[in-house]
Amino acid sequence: MDILYGLLMGLVEGITEFIPVSSTGHLILAGHYSGFEAHVGKPVAHCFEVFIQLGAILAVVAAFPGRFAALANPRALPGFAGRRGLALLALTTLPALIAGAALHGPIKEHLFGPQTVAVGLLAGAIWIVAVERYARPRAAGGLDAITVSQALGIGVMQCVSLWPGVSRAGATILGAMMLGIDRKTATEYSFFAAVPVLASAALYDLVKSRQYLSSEHLPLFAVGFVASFIFAYLAVRWLLAFVGGHSLRPFAWYRIALALVVLWIFRAAGNP
Repeated sequence: MDILYGLLMGLVEGITEFIPVSSTGHLILAGHYSGFEAHVGKPVAHCFEVFIQLGAILAVVAAFPGRFAALANPRALPGFAGRRGLALLALTTLPALIAGAALHGPIKEHLFGPQTVAVGLLAGAIWIVAVERYARPRAAGGLDAITVSQALGIGVMQCVSLWPGVSRAGATILGAMMLGIDRKTATEYSFFAAVPVLASAALYDLVKSRQYLSSEHLPLFAVGFVASFIFAYLAVRWLLAFVGGHSLRPFAWYRIALALVVLWIFRAAGNP
């Protein structure tokens, strides 16, 4: 059973982490309705859902080895590389780290449920439609053209994704587009912005939840990690090709449909 749950949840995480539909929201829904949360217990389930994000992070590194090598090179030329590139990512990461640390407990206690996820999905859908309608990004400049103020602004926007269902990827991409960055560059930057914030969140949760974990959970975590890596790598490649010629509106319609289904199931089950 653990292997099947690991495959299911890893697949969900990998496919949804980098597209603007909310991986956290999908994991909450999948864990709730598949029985995974009841099977392993809520503390272990939440820790697992954060841990397998590390597989998705590794997929980004595998997809852009040259970019990460340039970021690690302190002598790299100006642009999104070396010390400047790391500083931009730090500015994007800092607001979410501060807000996440301050609100970690209340978010886990009050917002990790189907109804709140549905609200986040609907809010994110409206945001996508509005940005695609009204934002006027400048001509494509690529990652090397991102400025300090844009990086910080994207970081502030990323804080909105602390509400499950909104989507970290969606908040990052839409925030970047609102700041004048073209859709494809915004999407690519969201991949890199995910690495420090997701790694920090995963390590923080693992430390806080270590008392709930034991060696019996190793197969579950290992399978989830590998599945997350494989499907995230495929999703990253697909999304970059997709946004090169399409708007984000299809993701908005999907979010609305999913939110309505979740709310219908929630009410049909007799919940207020």
